[in-house]
Amino acid sequence: MLRLALVFLLMPLAAGAATCRDASFEGTSYTLCEVTLADDLRLFHSGAEGPYGSFRAVNEALEAEGRTLGFAMNAGMYHRDLAPVGLYVEEGSEAARLVTRAGPGNFGLLPNGVFCWGERFRVIESRAFKAEAPACRFATQSGPMLVIAGALHPKFLPASDSTYVRNGVGVSADGSRAVFAISNDAVNFHAFARLFRDELGLEDALYFDGNVSRLYAPELGRHDGGFPMGPIVGTVVPKG
Repeated sequence: MLRLALVFLLMPLAAGAATCRDASFEGTSYTLCEVTLADDLRLFHSGAEGPYGSFRAVNEALEAEGRTLGFAMNAGMYHRDLAPVGLYVEEGSEAARLVTRAGPGNFGLLPNGVFCWGERFRVIESRAFKAEAPACRFATQSGPMLVIAGALHPKFLPASDSTYVRNGVGVSADGSRAVFAISNDAVNFHAFARLFRDELGLEDALYFDGNVSRLYAPELGRHDGGFPMGPIVGTVVPKG
């Protein structure tokens, strides 16, 4: 069976439109969406009336541009008021600060990291991000890291019984591609991280969330609902 990484490399991508597909890895179903630097990938959080909270609200805001979401998913953890937990940068403007201390929950399970893009896509461990202070057009912090320079997070256990629907992002070594993944079945951290490293060949990957993970992929007829979301990542395409 061809590796998913090779399948993605051989598939042409239309500018501005992510390519989403269903796939299987070790008996678990996933949906994968790949984005390149040619795509208009953005973060969304708030409009004039406060946090968007849903894919539908983002699409309503984009109507003023004559545009719509090509694909989208939740992109990091958030407080009860939907404010981002950790760093959040939108169009170069920092709305929430970087958090580097350990803490409770998955976000504080260090090392955590930042998904940042501008001239290229990057997933950077949070303390390395603080030391480097890279310029990001968009950035969202989450945790834990799934894959760090080819190594799985040291606290992941292969036989862990903590399983949820999970989503995250991994980036290619040259920073030209970002692959977003959501499990369609409950999966533990170790298996989810191995999807990025062993099947997709991505040496840096970041966890976004679990249990509340959601995807908007109209080409697959998918528009997940549920509780309001905080940060949302998605491509923007002309409205047909």
